[in-house]
Amino acid sequence: MQDKPVVIGVAGGSGSGKTSVTRSICQRFSDQTILVIEQDYYYKDQSHLPFEERLNTNYDHPLAFDNDLLISHIYDLLNGKEIEKPVYDYKVHTRSKEVIKVKPKDVIILEGILILEDPRLVDLMDIKVYVDTDADLRIIRRLMRDINERGRSLDSVIDQYINNVRPSHLQFIEPTKRYADIIIPEGGQNHVAIDIMATKIETILYKNQHKQI
Repeated sequence: MQDKPVVIGVAGGSGSGKTSVTRSICQRFSDQTILVIEQDYYYKDQSHLPFEERLNTNYDHPLAFDNDLLISHIYDLLNGKEIEKPVYDYKVHTRSKEVIKVKPKDVIILEGILILEDPRLVDLMDIKVYVDTDADLRIIRRLMRDINERGRSLDSVIDQYINNVRPSHLQFIEPTKRYADIIIPEGGQNHVAIDIMATKIETILYKNQHKQI
């Protein structure tokens, strides 16, 4: 591994296609090159709250995230240290007791809806990406994910979207687009943008490797 990993931020609204973009980029490189850190693994622990109160959490609000821990982990990775990435259990709405041991790699992709909202995170990024997708596609993707993967009901997903997701997107997420170096419309379907990102990463890695020679 090179001296300092390259940090790439991939932001965008819920259901925008951030994960598809990240996956498409990762497929261009070996498993030993890219490490993905998902911001939604870093939701704050809520084990001290009754289950009924946890249900009222707005997961699209900046205060829902434990960015202090996330930033600490990014610094550790940049300094070549292994971290214990937390795991969030969406069924009980709090952090799991499990952790995932993660070692640093040459490229760190930090993915999440609000990674460009915190200046401390932005300062750590070498490349900042915003995935910009129409609201109708985002809500459909969120419906499919929450129902199929998280066991949510249709009514609960729609209620959450109207009361939390949409207002938070307009207030907190959409404005962070201004901090992006690259804006990718339509997520993982934008193969031209993915090619450009992959080429940029290859260029950075090549330059960093030759600095050490």
